[in-house]
Amino acid sequence: MKVESYFQKDYETSRAVFRSHLDKVKSVWPNASLETVTIGKEADDNTIDIIRADATSEKDKIALLSSGEHGIEGYAGAACIHMFVEECMEHIEPETTGICLVHAINPWGMRNFRRVTENNIDLNRNYIDEEGPLPIDVNKKYEKEKELFLPNGKIKDITEEQNRLFKKLTKALAKEGYANMKHAKSMGQYEFEHGVYYGGRALEESAKYVRSLQIDLLEQYNHIVHMDWHTALGPSNELTMVVPPDEEQDLEEIQSRYPLKNIMKFSDKKVVGDSNQHFYTVQKKHYPDTKLFSALFEFGTFGDDKKAELRELMTIVLENQLYWEGAEKESYRNYILNEFQEMFYPQDEVWRCDVIKEARIAVKVVLGEEKILSS
Repeated sequence: MKVESYFQKDYETSRAVFRSHLDKVKSVWPNASLETVTIGKEADDNTIDIIRADATSEKDKIALLSSGEHGIEGYAGAACIHMFVEECMEHIEPETTGICLVHAINPWGMRNFRRVTENNIDLNRNYIDEEGPLPIDVNKKYEKEKELFLPNGKIKDITEEQNRLFKKLTKALAKEGYANMKHAKSMGQYEFEHGVYYGGRALEESAKYVRSLQIDLLEQYNHIVHMDWHTALGPSNELTMVVPPDEEQDLEEIQSRYPLKNIMKFSDKKVVGDSNQHFYTVQKKHYPDTKLFSALFEFGTFGDDKKAELRELMTIVLENQLYWEGAEKESYRNYILNEFQEMFYPQDEVWRCDVIKEARIAVKVVLGEEKILSS
C-alpha cells in the first residue's frame, strides 16, 4: 500500500477505515468482533472503536495497540494500526495469541483536531484514584507560573502575544530553572479548568472505559504487550519509546532487549494520572502473575532541543487561548491552528513515510522480542 493511504483527513474517515479492518482480522481470528463505545452525547457520534480478537484456543498472550488518547495524535496512531493489520498481523499465532486494536480513545479531540477532551482534560493525566483525595496540590510549580499556562484574553496581535509569552517563559526559566519548568509541564494540574495540561476532577468516560479494558485483559491473559501510539515528543521524524517508571526493567536492560534508537524511561513516580502507569499499578496490585509491557511510542515533530520545546509550549498555550478566547483576525487563528497541526499531525509526506517506517521497525522489534510475532 502507498504510505499516504494509511493517513486519513478526518475522524469519520479514519473510523470507517478502522472498522473495515475487521474483515481482514477475521481471516486470522474468525471470532473477532467490533465494539463501539459512545463517548458523550449519542447525537454527537463520537465513539471509541475496538477490534478484539481473542486467542482461539488458549489465552496466553495479547497485543494491545491503542491510538488517539490525545485526540489529534490519533491520526498517526490509526495509520500505525493500519500498517500492523496489513503487514504484521498474519505473523501471529492465533491459537495462543490475541490482538486488541483501539481507535480514538479521545474521539472528540480527534474529530476536532484538539489534544484534549471536550472538557479540556488531558486524558493522560486523568487516571486518578477515585477512592483517594484529588491531587489538588500536586503541581505547585504550575501554580507559580499559572499566568503562563492560562488563557490571557482574546488574541489581538499574534506577534505581541508571542513576544509576551516568550518574555514570560524566559523569566520563568531564569527564576525556576529549566528542570522545574519541565516538571511543571509534565506533571499536569488539577485546579485550573481552562489551563493547559488539566487532568480533571473526576474520571472521563474514555478513562473509565480504558481502565475496564486494562482489567479485562489482565484477568484473561498471561502476557500483555501494549503499544500506545502518540506524536510530538522526541527527535524530528524519529520514534521514541517511553516506558513508565513502574516497568521493572531498568533503562539499560530495556535498551539491550529492544534495539531501538531512542528509548526513555520516565523516572518521576510523582506524576499523577498517567494511563500506562495506571496499567502497571493495577497489574502489580491485583495481577502480579501477569506479565505486562506497556509503553508510549512517540513520533517526533518539532525536535527535542530547547528551542523546539519552547515552540511546543508556545503552540499548546496559544491553541488553548484561541479555543477559549478567540482571535481578532482569521489569519491569527489559521497560524495557530497550522502550528498545532504541524506539532501533532504534519501534512509533510517525508514525516508520514518515516512514521510508517519507524512503526514497522518498532512493531517487529517489540512484538518479536515478546514472542508475539513469529519471524
